[in-house]
Amino acid sequence: MTKSKKRPHTATVEPEVVAEVPLTRTSDEPPAKQTKWINKTRVLVLAARGISFRGRHLMDDIFHMMPHAKSDSKMQKKESLFAVNEIAEMKNCSRVLLIEGRRKRDLFLWAATVARGPSVKFEVENIHTMAELKMTGNCLAASRPLLSFSQDFGDKAEMHWQLVKELLTGIFTIPNHHPKSQPFFDHVYTFSIVDGKVWFRNYQILEEDGALAEIGPRMVLNPIKIFDGAFCGQTLWENSSYVTPCAKRSLLKKVQAGKYQNRLQSKAAYEASRPTESTYKVDETEDVFHTIEKEVEEYDEPEKKRFNKVKKIKKNKHSRKPLEQEA
Repeated sequence: MTKSKKRPHTATVEPEVVAEVPLTRTSDEPPAKQTKWINKTRVLVLAARGISFRGRHLMDDIFHMMPHAKSDSKMQKKESLFAVNEIAEMKNCSRVLLIEGRRKRDLFLWAATVARGPSVKFEVENIHTMAELKMTGNCLAASRPLLSFSQDFGDKAEMHWQLVKELLTGIFTIPNHHPKSQPFFDHVYTFSIVDGKVWFRNYQILEEDGALAEIGPRMVLNPIKIFDGAFCGQTLWENSSYVTPCAKRSLLKKVQAGKYQNRLQSKAAYEASRPTESTYKVDETEDVFHTIEKEVEEYDEPEKKRFNKVKKIKKNKHSRKPLEQEA
């Protein structure tokens, strides 16, 4: 018997698949940054030409209080306020604080959210800067503040006060984990409503029990109007009790003029009611003693004439012409 020979097993070899080279290497890609800085709100602090020195110092104080603020050169008076939106977009800012002056004495503050709005116009009163006050309080630069609002800004308050609270919160709040800020709180910004105006104060936190020391600056914000857009749009609210600074000064001048007119009227009334004749009886015998004074005056007159004649004679002696020629 012949044994059958087994054929050797031939394995099928598959062709090798060459992987395509990626266009970019993994080593060239930057690693993903794990940052906690999520809220990247920036505030543009800007001024228009024509503000006074007090307004300029107030703008500097506000700028140094907020590490997330950016500055720019002064605006020209000819430019419209709507151009501030373009400047804010170039600076990559979402909020704006614009300080505007009138007649080197009146100061106005615009607080707005860029593009969408809304915006509020305030009149700034009772300004006291940090350099002027020289308070004992002091806090670390670029530290985050606590915002304290009075109960008038609560949920039961009027709608325009709630809107003002949201604007001030978005502007003065320093974002968490901001690169230029410090990660702790050591001062408080207080906003309170008195007589329909927003009073701003800045305090340092001295101890944990709540002891405070004022730092500055101080200012009072009198709201005038609230607009739907940023520096434009429909008027959402208007302060009916607002009086312009020019009207206040004119009223003060009228009051001063009224004092002068009252003084003239009282003087004229006194002269009109003043008695022309004597109001008491005069004794006729009192005139008897006036005759002695008249006699003395008549006796003195010839002595004066005699003395004048002696003077004339002495002058004539010293003159060149003799007395006969004069006669």
